[in-house]
Amino acid sequence: MTSLQDRVQALAGDRLVGIRRGIEKESLRARPDGKLALTPHPAALGSALENTHITTDFSESQLELITGVHAGIDSCLDELTRIHQFVYREIGDEVLWVASMPCGLPPDETIPIGVYGTSNVGRAKSVYRMGLGHRYGRRMQTISGIHYNWSMPGVTNEQYFGLIRNFRRHSFVLLYLFGASPAVCSTFVDGRSHELQPFGAGTLHMPFGTSLRMGRLGYQSDAQSRLAVSYNSLEVYGASLEEALTKPYPPYEKIGIRNPGGDYNQLATSLLQIENEFYGTIRPKRVIRSGERPLHALRERGVEYVEVRCMDLDPFEPVGIGAQTMRFLDVFLLHCLLADSPPDTPDEIVALARNQQRAAARGREPGLKLERGASETTLVEWGAEVVDGCVPIARRLDALHGGEAYTQAVRAAREALAAPATLPSARVLETVGRDFAGSFVAFVRAASEQVKQALLRLPFAPDDAAHYVALARESIAEQQRRESVDIIPFEIFREQYLDIRGLRL
Repeated sequence: MTSLQDRVQALAGDRLVGIRRGIEKESLRARPDGKLALTPHPAALGSALENTHITTDFSESQLELITGVHAGIDSCLDELTRIHQFVYREIGDEVLWVASMPCGLPPDETIPIGVYGTSNVGRAKSVYRMGLGHRYGRRMQTISGIHYNWSMPGVTNEQYFGLIRNFRRHSFVLLYLFGASPAVCSTFVDGRSHELQPFGAGTLHMPFGTSLRMGRLGYQSDAQSRLAVSYNSLEVYGASLEEALTKPYPPYEKIGIRNPGGDYNQLATSLLQIENEFYGTIRPKRVIRSGERPLHALRERGVEYVEVRCMDLDPFEPVGIGAQTMRFLDVFLLHCLLADSPPDTPDEIVALARNQQRAAARGREPGLKLERGASETTLVEWGAEVVDGCVPIARRLDALHGGEAYTQAVRAAREALAAPATLPSARVLETVGRDFAGSFVAFVRAASEQVKQALLRLPFAPDDAAHYVALARESIAEQQRRESVDIIPFEIFREQYLDIRGLRL
């Protein structure tokens, strides 16, 4: 058996330099008073259906900003910053909410879902979101985060799935180190049972919480909890998903595809309407062709990259994530790839879900223990073991790139493990309590306005502005073109898209 250090040294330098990453960042548009903006997606940002860099997520009020694929961390952040600079110039007095947990929300049924026009693809996107609202409530869908897309040349399907299994085992490290959502506006839990404790005016929290977004109140589903998806191979993963995508689920059959008036409630009555509905901390991904199902793309052409989905927006970073965090993610993902990764089991899958809940709700609790095999170990001890294993990887990356930035990122993580008061989740609670009389909304409102003004003050080249104006204009034209050539009735389009044959080779 080779050691992790040997495996690191055996990796060809050009593969490590060939690592690519991209960011998708969700943010609610909020009014100056800290309530959800109910205005339509700004026309100056282009078509949410066709603009490849500025779209919407669940809600019409929830922007998603998307970078291209980057060889460098700084260039990735630079692009994300430029997209923000353009957006801030086009949203009037609104702000981008800099926290993962939402601003003041209106009643659930009045949270607007994304609108994508009259084409079949556009209608399908809206109907899918309507289904999410029926299934989970609209409030849950307003939670925002960072998705970090990552790839390295020469990684096989088997190796990517080994990475994913280890990531799921060790993702508590990321929740602990980078979770930044320990508190929430009380409107988020109106009418729901919860274990949150009062903090201040209109604010609830978990005293040792790290990421409510990744806990019971976040992207969780009782229905999906029965979905014990295994990541032991692409074949096993695909079979699990296919069943969830095709087998009717009685509670969703009761909702129905359409209501008596003929309007659509959801795309399908299966446990998952489409692949994107499956919640997870990480996903295997492949760029799809026009009209292609994501599972078909994976089965036909294999895993192209992984999408890390458990990162909160950091309210202390202007664009929600910083370079040091990205460097740690690169090292952490390489550790997941290179470390031994035994097959998962049904028992482990259930235990990992419990570990995630503990780390999200109580991660900073002194002495908190997680399940590890047949025994338990403290989160901090296990986390230190993982982070220590990242050291040789960071050194190798620094040797290739020059400097000590990767080593410093790992060192900062190691220090944070031993100093929970320095973590983003602790800093949020400290700042809310000290400077904002316990009001989460007041804190995030001030931070959001501060970030907006800081980014508006940065130089923004006329060529960059013209670039995003052109993208917006082209995206609107493309949506109009798409709508003009659509001749298939929507119901036929829906049936064809969801046909099981579209999932299979």
